[in-house]
Amino acid sequence: MPKLWNETIEEHRRAVRETVLETTAVLVTERGLRSVTMSKIAEESGIGRATLYKYFPDVESIMTAWHEEQIAGHLRELAALRDGPGGAGERLRAVLEAYAFIQQRRHGHGPELGALLHQGEHVAGAEQHLHRFFRELLAEGAQSGDIRDDVSPDELATYCLHALAAAGALPSKAAVRRLVTVTVTGLGPATG
Repeated sequence: MPKLWNETIEEHRRAVRETVLETTAVLVTERGLRSVTMSKIAEESGIGRATLYKYFPDVESIMTAWHEEQIAGHLRELAALRDGPGGAGERLRAVLEAYAFIQQRRHGHGPELGALLHQGEHVAGAEQHLHRFFRELLAEGAQSGDIRDDVSPDELATYCLHALAAAGALPSKAAVRRLVTVTVTGLGPATG
């Protein structure tokens, strides 16, 4: 097949997949996970059921694929902040704040959807990636003197991840920012 034909087919497949993922996420948010059927997804996406089943076997697999894309987007967002301008301390604060807001949004899923989305290998891999990501940024901050060096970057990464998970229960952006400030204060260079 000509290259143009293959690219067109791939673009079409990506477009169908994206439409299915977004449509399903909206339907699940509006109606709840158990109220959404493959037939409804096909109808709302504007594709046939047979086509939908070529892409996904069930609603849960669609939501898992959607969640994997969300996680990848969050990791790209955090990497851009890490690689942005400023000193290690400034970039760390930007990353921690962005992560805290991600945690706050995450808890809007509801218990049933949260239980489905936050299990499996893709979540475990993302958590390991985040821990490594934070550890490296904290080590850089310790070398520059912005971050305490009396506690290992590995332990500080664990502290950050667990402390900022609390953002999921906070009611406002201001509360999230206060939590980030408390977390960053705990990371400051040791005194005395």
